[in-house]
Amino acid sequence: MVGRAGFQRIGANLLRNQSGSSTGLTWQGWRKCISTSRNSKSTQDPIENKSSTQPPLTQPLPGLPTPVYATLKDQHHITQVTTLKNGLQVASENRFGQFCTVGVVIDSGSRYEVAYPSGISHFLEKLAFNSTTEFPDKDKIMLELEKHGGICDCQSSRDTFIYASSADRRGMDSVVRVLGEVILRPQISLKELAGARQALSFELENLYMRPEQETILMDMIHAAAYRDNTLGLPKICPEANVLTIDRSVLFTYLKHHYTPRRMVVAGVGVEHNALVESVQKYFVDMKPIWEEDTDLVIPTLSMKVDDSVAQYTGGMVQEECTIPLHAGMSGLPELAHVVIGLEGFSHQDHDFIPICVLNMMMGGGGSFSAGGPGKGMYTRLYTNVLNRHHWMFSATAYNHAYLDSGLFCIHASAPPAHVNEMVEVLVKELVNMAGVLGEPELQRAKRQLQSMLLMNLEARPVVFEDIARQVLATGHRKRPEHFIKAIEDVTAEDIHRVARQLLKSQPSIAARGDIHKLPSMADIQAGLLNHEGKLPGSRGRLSLFR
Repeated sequence: MVGRAGFQRIGANLLRNQSGSSTGLTWQGWRKCISTSRNSKSTQDPIENKSSTQPPLTQPLPGLPTPVYATLKDQHHITQVTTLKNGLQVASENRFGQFCTVGVVIDSGSRYEVAYPSGISHFLEKLAFNSTTEFPDKDKIMLELEKHGGICDCQSSRDTFIYASSADRRGMDSVVRVLGEVILRPQISLKELAGARQALSFELENLYMRPEQETILMDMIHAAAYRDNTLGLPKICPEANVLTIDRSVLFTYLKHHYTPRRMVVAGVGVEHNALVESVQKYFVDMKPIWEEDTDLVIPTLSMKVDDSVAQYTGGMVQEECTIPLHAGMSGLPELAHVVIGLEGFSHQDHDFIPICVLNMMMGGGGSFSAGGPGKGMYTRLYTNVLNRHHWMFSATAYNHAYLDSGLFCIHASAPPAHVNEMVEVLVKELVNMAGVLGEPELQRAKRQLQSMLLMNLEARPVVFEDIARQVLATGHRKRPEHFIKAIEDVTAEDIHRVARQLLKSQPSIAARGDIHKLPSMADIQAGLLNHEGKLPGSRGRLSLFR
């Protein structure tokens, strides 16, 4: 090893032998030069011992504006509702924050398409935020929103259609202007229509090439539960209708369903009076495009909006096909999918809260879901199904609630060889809902539902949707405290009553994949009526060697 003296000798030799040097420094001279420069620096820099030139943290930084801190005010938790002269409702909550969310929820969706080609709502999703009377193309709309840091979105469900945007609250008027144009004055040019058809064709092709089947199965279970009426009409545009839906059909639908009395304009983080003023300007004073140009719509004498009540029928919809496999080296086998549904409750029914608790109690998920607090690893479909039957790849409970009906169902998947056993397991779990219910299990489901409700309402867009949907359905909004208390008041007897009511209904079955071992509807009905949930011909306890 080379010691300190050795390094000094090496340095001295390098300096001595360096050719072309104009300084002629020796080792001693070089050390003296360094020492001199250090001394001169210390005399010129009086703050050498300070760690930073910034002022201390005890003093505010100069030149910065005075901060505005969040405050808890009662008016930030009051939902104000105003009904304009044309019947349009405006609702808002003025919450603290720099950004706001403003949107429109419309009483529209696939359930109202009985007199039209199915798939109109799906089409309108693809056509949203395109050219309008004042904005020549989509780019101009995006530029208008980007001035205020805004984003926009549009989505449809079976019974509602939502247009929304989040932006700086100082740009609220511009956001309402964009929404008014997009909803009431769209151009729907032939180029945009062709683009929407291409997007729909690609989406349908992609949908049937994916191993995930939830979207398709939800359409199928609704078709089985509400055969040929309202909620049973397809949400996904049928492939045959992609080319048949044209501008006149779309404008005719818009004219009859996008009316003021079927709309709620809601805002979160805005001044209510300012929102009302903007809505009056862009939704009332300015007319819809179909009123300005009547040639856009199909002339009809007595076209009315379908206001029929959803009729639950029950039944079976099945499709024998090959489900695509997961890409890559996942090792997952081909799966068959089955959904068993029962008639539930509307969101206005007094048993709506108990069935939500029941849904949380059933829970479920996939066999490869990561666990953790609140993930539902102690729900029944995990502990009784996924953890006990290695061939079950997923089992999840769903509760769909609408204004006039509801659908409670369980979706499960397994290899085709286990379809019969999978149905037996699901039927048994449905029957056991009316059985023994321990207090810890009930309390866990209630706490999980309460925490989910409150955590979701921390997001401003979720609050907007909650306000708009409640005002659209009832004309006012119930506070979260109302639902927290209602959840807390649910008892085991409430769960048993709801479960018994569910089991009285005709079952709905949706199945897709290699389902040649699917039990008949009669066998599933008999199993649901059996107090142990056994299907006819069942061999009782399942064996690993079957």
